[in-house]
Amino acid sequence: MSLPFNREEYLSRQELVFSKLPKSSLAIIPTNDRKIRSNDVAYPFRANSYMLYLCGWEEDEGTLLATNSSGKWVTTLFVPERDTTKEIWEGVRIGVDGAKSWPVDHTDTLQSLDSSIKDLISDVSRIFTIPGASSSLDILIDGNTETEDLRTYIDPIRRIKSANEIEYMQEAASIASSAHEKAMRNSRPGIGEWEIQSEVEGHFMSSLSQWSFPSIVGGGDNATVLHYKNNNQVIKSGDLVLVDAGCEVSGYASDITRTWPVNGKFSQPQREIYELVLRAELAGIEACQPGMPWVSMHEAVCEIIAEGLIELGVLKCTTEEALGRVEGKPGVFEGQIRNFFMHGTGHFLGLDVHDVGGGRQGDPNSSFLLEPGMVLTIEPGLYFGSWRNDILIPERYAGIGIRIEDDVLVTEQGPLVLSSSCPKMVDEIEQVVGKGIHD
Repeated sequence: MSLPFNREEYLSRQELVFSKLPKSSLAIIPTNDRKIRSNDVAYPFRANSYMLYLCGWEEDEGTLLATNSSGKWVTTLFVPERDTTKEIWEGVRIGVDGAKSWPVDHTDTLQSLDSSIKDLISDVSRIFTIPGASSSLDILIDGNTETEDLRTYIDPIRRIKSANEIEYMQEAASIASSAHEKAMRNSRPGIGEWEIQSEVEGHFMSSLSQWSFPSIVGGGDNATVLHYKNNNQVIKSGDLVLVDAGCEVSGYASDITRTWPVNGKFSQPQREIYELVLRAELAGIEACQPGMPWVSMHEAVCEIIAEGLIELGVLKCTTEEALGRVEGKPGVFEGQIRNFFMHGTGHFLGLDVHDVGGGRQGDPNSSFLLEPGMVLTIEPGLYFGSWRNDILIPERYAGIGIRIEDDVLVTEQGPLVLSSSCPKMVDEIEQVVGKGIHD
């Protein structure tokens, strides 16, 4: 198994994190617990992102310990010993000796982890760990001493991507862009949502990638359900399909949403809503400038949507009434637009698809400024579910759900769209949809 980054990059990350901790402290970074589906069938394992970030350990079972010895932080990676009987069933493990090539000072057996922690606890004043990552670790240290959240120190560092991280994120965005376009090309009236899902995820697999979150494929009214997950309905001619899907490369995620008509032609009402969402998305991307507040992109998007819904006659009020700004909470809107655009504009992207370091609009954590190296999504949407019984849905737009999402890197020169190769202009989409069927 090769590591995605060189040893020096991992050691640099460790130095940035551990140097912020008090010297008389212990840092414990476990990987995720293995989750059992039933009996001896496990869910696919994915390593804890903090473990991946600090030392690149991908196998299930493993814990990284960092202690300060004589003014120098020393790391030890605890991993399972080789077990031939287990390896016959599950494959060869790296083992303690193999782990010595990882970017750590020492390696030891996982069996000795408990005693090592118990010995160290009495010599430190503070313990830092990742809450909830390992239930067995939580039980071990619970009650012995108060623990503190190590994420507070790691998240601001993870928020800024290195050049090497950005390369993986560009690759993930390019693969996902191609997958979306392939699905567009093979769309047709009568196609199943599951068939589109298989096109997208099959492309991920053929590109030696995997999905970064379960794909959302919603046709017609299903597109108005934000986290629709059934993906089991047939999409009829005249309906739109919303596809929210991304993949990961070396642990780094992409997250792209496109919406298109399965018959290859937007109706006039569909086009009106699509072009409004597109204008809002482009405004949100343009707001991704270094030095701008995190909430700027959401404010830009909401203003466009409010004005557009008034112009289309969906809302009959002033722009400010449509927005419903909340005093003292920048980026928080509680006006009438929330009937149709009820989620945030974006989130950070990285080792997690909803990556660390961000805060919801209005939270104290959302007051920071954008910096070069941050990667985020811009994903406005409008949803007119005909099934809604809490509000009056305009008949002209009933059953329309549209979201457009791109992955954006903040640079010194402004926003760089990593997913720019994925069609999203109306003319581009109409030229692509269904063309694969006739190729």
